[in-house]
Amino acid sequence: MAVIKPFKGVRPPKALVQEVVSRPYDVLSSEEAREEAKGNEKSLYRIIKPEIDFEPGKDEHAPEVYQKAVENFNMFQDKGWLVQDDKENYYVYAQTMDGRTQYGLVVCAHVDDYMNGHIKKHELTRRDKEEDRMKHVRVNNANVEPVFFAYPNNEGLDNLIKRIIQSPAEYDFVAPDGFGHHFWVISNEDDIKFITEAFAKIPDMYIADGHHRSAAAALVGAEKAKQNPNHKGDEEYNYFMAVCFPDNQLNIIDYNRVVKDLNGLTPEQFVEKLKEHFTVEKLGSEMDAPKGLHHFSIYLNGTCYALTAKEGTYDDNDPIGVLDVTISSKYILDDILGIKDLRSDKRIDFVGGIRGLGELKKRVDSGEMAVALALYPVTMKQLMDIADTGNIMPPKTTWFEPKLRSGLVIHKLS
Repeated sequence: MAVIKPFKGVRPPKALVQEVVSRPYDVLSSEEAREEAKGNEKSLYRIIKPEIDFEPGKDEHAPEVYQKAVENFNMFQDKGWLVQDDKENYYVYAQTMDGRTQYGLVVCAHVDDYMNGHIKKHELTRRDKEEDRMKHVRVNNANVEPVFFAYPNNEGLDNLIKRIIQSPAEYDFVAPDGFGHHFWVISNEDDIKFITEAFAKIPDMYIADGHHRSAAAALVGAEKAKQNPNHKGDEEYNYFMAVCFPDNQLNIIDYNRVVKDLNGLTPEQFVEKLKEHFTVEKLGSEMDAPKGLHHFSIYLNGTCYALTAKEGTYDDNDPIGVLDVTISSKYILDDILGIKDLRSDKRIDFVGGIRGLGELKKRVDSGEMAVALALYPVTMKQLMDIADTGNIMPPKTTWFEPKLRSGLVIHKLS
């Protein structure tokens, strides 16, 4: 069962919301954040990427940078740019992309559910990234940014959300990237009770995006429990903030690869080696999208090729063996290009499908990369099957879009 609770959200007044909110900390560089925040003292980047308040090149992990996050968080509250709700609420957060809207519930999830596996993971985390976010949670004593969960579709919750969104939204705006963001406060006690009880009947939730933030939030909560001699289990630090979407509303887009060199092969030799495990069809000079599962597109030397995996390269009965990222990692990246570890090899880079196939072609045509590999997107069912069987996806497998906007609401740990 999923243990959740409402919380007293810290959030911007309606008139300031578009000045405050930002993209998540991990989708842009310090320089990009500095540029986006230019001339805007109210930008959340000053809390989630506080290195922008220092000279360019400042180490973002320096102690004084984390300290700056706290100073800015306190200043935002002192100046009324962030204000805490006076009662515990749930919230509806909806996002619109390409004419399609998905509706999530903003809740506080329990640290124990993460620790005992009721909040299921499908990705490994990196210790350095975990440590960075733990420091950020610790110093601010808050989950400044939410994590992104999926839950098995629930008709009762769907109906409640449909009713809530009939009333005017608290926030309703289109961000600079063209995605719509809509936000409602759920303050009615009967509705709050209904949501809490509905989640208590849901066996598990799934991390869709934000594995490092989830790990960091849960580990800080567990740390605080150990440090408190009077720990009871109902303290605010036992919970962390998540936006939970029904699985049938979520859309995973492709997550593609570009590689710097052909591991000593000529383009012709590389294509010949592909033919061992794939049928290879030469296309034109434009990058084409893969047609379906077990189909791939390769772009090199000004030409696109369509690949179809041969029988025996995949296992449709195995949650990992069915994945196209597994097939391509083994038979293209490892066997041919000599890339053994996707997490650490500097010859490979990853390109979210939101950037389009044109980005892959551009990076090869510029000479920066030698070859681009486009993959068919993973499905929510595949993700949940992997999490349910305790398996871990290969790195950089899923890309969710739109990303959650940060700063719509913050959860304080005390």
